[in-house]
Amino acid sequence: MGASQARYQQEYHDLVDKSGFSLEQIKNLHYRFHQLSGNNETISKGNLDIIPALEDNPIKSQIIDAFFDKRNQRQNETGSCEEIGFEQFVMVMSHFRPPPSPMTDAEKEAVRSLKLRFLFNMHDTGSDGTITLEEYRKVVEELLSKSEHMEEEVTKDIADAAMLEVASTNVPHMGPDEFYEGITFEHFQQILKDLEIESRMHIRFLDVDTTTMHCGKFSS
Repeated sequence: MGASQARYQQEYHDLVDKSGFSLEQIKNLHYRFHQLSGNNETISKGNLDIIPALEDNPIKSQIIDAFFDKRNQRQNETGSCEEIGFEQFVMVMSHFRPPPSPMTDAEKEAVRSLKLRFLFNMHDTGSDGTITLEEYRKVVEELLSKSEHMEEEVTKDIADAAMLEVASTNVPHMGPDEFYEGITFEHFQQILKDLEIESRMHIRFLDVDTTTMHCGKFSS
């Protein structure tokens, strides 16, 4: 028991340095991780799929997939995995950590870029650095899936029109016969340049509020 506790303590301190979370927050996340995993060392998509707060989220599948996308685990790898351990879980959660205050302009830009990259990866399901029209259509369809009177053809038209608008903004001199390959990360940053995302991108669907986490205080 003592050896196991010592191992956890060392792991906690290592994750504080890697993630930016406080020691107390790391402990809380470990508690929640074991709730989700059933006290196992890893969690699968099935463990996240049964979270009640995610049930009615129109992009539930993208949110869950994001946890198993190696790009979001800060390991400089691509691809996906079937299960993740606690460190991978924490590194994905760290994208939702409130930014430190005060921040320099360079720090603010770094935080913003990290959060935007996470959002971009959620929609770039092909991991090729571009959100294609097909990927964008899927997002729009899922976002509008709760609209009972919205026909599939209408959602397709909405996605196509939105992508055309993005193309005209990012490639204003594109010829009529040119094909717009999709949204690059640079385009994505430009599209969201007026969105204040640094302090707004939090996570609550795991019953963890990273803004106000306190030891042992969780919703079931």
